[in-house]
Amino acid sequence: MDHKNKSTRAPLYEALLAYRDSKQRSFHVPGHKNGQAYRHLVEQAEAGQPPVKDIVNEEHQHNGEIQTDAGGNVNGGIERSSSVEKHGADMRSGERLSAEGTRSEIGLVPDRSFLEMMEMDVTEITGTDDLHHPEGVIQEAQELAADCFGAEESFFLVGGSTAGNLSLLLTVCDEPNSIVLVQRNVHKSVIHGLMLAGARAVFLEPWVDPASGLAVMPSVETVQAAVQSYPEAKGVLVTLPNYYGMGADLTPIAEVCHAAGMPLLVDEAHGAHYGQHPELPVSALSCGADGVVQSTHKMLTAFTMGAMLHIQGPRLNRSLLRQRLAMVQSSSPSYPVMASLDLARRLLHVQGANTFTAGLAAVNAFKRGLAELSRFQLLQQEPPAGTAMPAGMSVSAAQQTREGLTAAAKPSAAGYTAQDPFKAVIYDGAGVLSGYGLQQQLEACGCVPEMSDERYVVLLFSLGSTVQDAQHLLQALHHISSANGHEQVQSNTESSHQLAKGSAHYISTWNNLQENTRYSEPISFTLQPIVDTDTVNVPIEESVGCRSAEMVVPYPPGIPLVYPGERLSPSMVTRIQLLRDEGAKFHGVSDASLQVLKVMKN
Repeated sequence: MDHKNKSTRAPLYEALLAYRDSKQRSFHVPGHKNGQAYRHLVEQAEAGQPPVKDIVNEEHQHNGEIQTDAGGNVNGGIERSSSVEKHGADMRSGERLSAEGTRSEIGLVPDRSFLEMMEMDVTEITGTDDLHHPEGVIQEAQELAADCFGAEESFFLVGGSTAGNLSLLLTVCDEPNSIVLVQRNVHKSVIHGLMLAGARAVFLEPWVDPASGLAVMPSVETVQAAVQSYPEAKGVLVTLPNYYGMGADLTPIAEVCHAAGMPLLVDEAHGAHYGQHPELPVSALSCGADGVVQSTHKMLTAFTMGAMLHIQGPRLNRSLLRQRLAMVQSSSPSYPVMASLDLARRLLHVQGANTFTAGLAAVNAFKRGLAELSRFQLLQQEPPAGTAMPAGMSVSAAQQTREGLTAAAKPSAAGYTAQDPFKAVIYDGAGVLSGYGLQQQLEACGCVPEMSDERYVVLLFSLGSTVQDAQHLLQALHHISSANGHEQVQSNTESSHQLAKGSAHYISTWNNLQENTRYSEPISFTLQPIVDTDTVNVPIEESVGCRSAEMVVPYPPGIPLVYPGERLSPSMVTRIQLLRDEGAKFHGVSDASLQVLKVMKN
């Protein structure tokens, strides 16, 4: 079979279809037996027939006999509510209610579409291969994925990019106390990988875009300095793009790593589509990265939790990597999730760049419409020197933002050179609504954003977005602007002052920066728990100078601000207070309201 015809196949998905169509009787797991456990209940419900019994409330045994109702009917309550049409849905519990408002067995019956999926929910049997020792359709599917994404070898992940980050760190950290150079504002899965590996992390301060105040990734100068200071480091790990779609060319960083004999690991969770269309940024693999993790479910078409790990070059121990993957992934992986990875790859292989035509048309329609709304602004790359500042950003605001940056985060020409067009990041140019407030109002209008922070709202478009989606979003923004338009009645001076103040103090959940340093000293990570008797709760306002006993993680996106054992600086505490007061949610802390923080006694 030639390459073109081979790429049109989806071998794993096709194997699941063949299994479904074979109608073989199952004498293996899973216990639902291709959905048989529910099928007769679905068919009875669709036919309007009363179920044989109500297994929830109505069946009682007394002295070996089944009780009847007053009229002598068995399970009379069910007969009164046997028709699917007579039942309402309780969205919170998933149960259904009868006309009288009582619970019924119909609430236990899944929709037929879910039942049909069960027919392809199989396990490792003849013909379906084994994820942890692939020799058949999974091996072929992974080889096709490697060809599609430009890797030497690709691995399917059923635990999201988390599984990929864990396995990469457990591979490079092949001895206790291994040092890894890690971008400071990483996803919590990277921190968990450091803990599992018993590693030491040297945190690299990310470069900050002066116009937006958002952290992107470490500069090549920062990476170079850290590599020279810690030549024994096992590798460098960075995140690209960030949650706002911002990025830069990784090639210089890859060259620095490789010159030192270190692998470059990239958490490219939000960049699975990169390099697949001329309007999209280049992929980390094409820049020379050695190990790249991609959440195929985020920006492509896989089911949630479906991701891939791509490998190239000689710097990673692939045999050890396979062992690590088997450690962190289920021994009973979801075949529907894996099949969705196979289908996501086939869509790209067959349609190529055309896969993204409709989605790009949708986001471009939104951006054109947004330009006609004076109030809401779009985050864009800072124009070259000598050109106008972005709309809604005063000169004084930009200057204050720039002056407030740490030495490690000073602007450079290569700091922010790529923007994912599918990430439309907007903010209220009038300064009335925070990002959190704008998200709430958009959700009230039926538009659910990806995330928000104190200033920005991230609107995630993809190959599945439509122009109708963009039109609905624009209508929602028109409505929001009109509904609280009276709040915009303020002088230009007041508006400029508010924007300048906002830029000077803007804190994003992505920004976790330390003052006056390019990189930290090595910080040890371990699975050994902190004993409560060695800790004390203190008001957050009084925690400056204390060593944290908790990981403080604003979510989304899940970027730790503080690590256990790390000393709290004044800027850290200020940042936590600002995020807390703006309504951000926190993981990893015992007091979710963050009025107090658990710290070490000594």
